[in-house]
Amino acid sequence: MDAERETEELYLAGGCLWGVQAFVSTLPGVTSTEAGRANGAGGTLDGDYDGYVECVRTRFDPSVTSVERLMGHLFEIIDPYSVNAQGPDVGEKYRTGVYSADPAHLARARAFLSARDDADRIVVEVLPLVNYVRSAEEHQDRLARFPDDSCHLPDEVLTKYLDRPDSPAVIRSERVDARSHPTIRGIE
Repeated sequence: MDAERETEELYLAGGCLWGVQAFVSTLPGVTSTEAGRANGAGGTLDGDYDGYVECVRTRFDPSVTSVERLMGHLFEIIDPYSVNAQGPDVGEKYRTGVYSADPAHLARARAFLSARDDADRIVVEVLPLVNYVRSAEEHQDRLARFPDDSCHLPDEVLTKYLDRPDSPAVIRSERVDARSHPTIRGIE
C-alpha cells in the first residue's frame, strides 16, 4: 500500500466489535481498522460503563470507497431496527451507529439513511465523534488471533470480501494464503 495515500476516518458500530472489525478489515478501500470505544464520558478503559459504544475505527481510501459504500456494508452485518442489541449481544454498548469528526461524513451518512425505504424504522445513530478510546490489545483483531472465539456474524459474512489481495486482513499476516485459509478464522 502507498503510505502517502490520503485516507479518511469513520467509526462504525454494529454490535460486538470483534466481528465488526473482522468484516470491515476485508472491505475494498479500507486501509486499516482498530477496535475501540466511541462517545463515552471517560478517556480510559478503566472504571464503570460510561455510555460508550463498541466501534471500529475505520481508515479508508476515498478514491476507492465512500461513506455511502461503507454504510451499505455496515447494513450487511447489522439489524438496523434493533435497539441496543445485535445477535446475542445486548446492552447499550452494542447499539449501532456511525460516528465521525467530519461533518460531511455525517451528512452523507444521514442522507444514506434518509434515502432508504425503511428510514422511519432505522435506529442507527449518526453522531459526531466526541471521544474515542482504543480498546485493549486483547480486543485488536481478536477473531484473527483466536479463531474459536464466538461471533454473532457467520463465517460466510466475515469472509465475503476476504479474497481481495489488498485486504488489511490479508496484509496483516504475510503467512496467509487465501487458498489454504479460506476463512478469516484461519488467519494466523
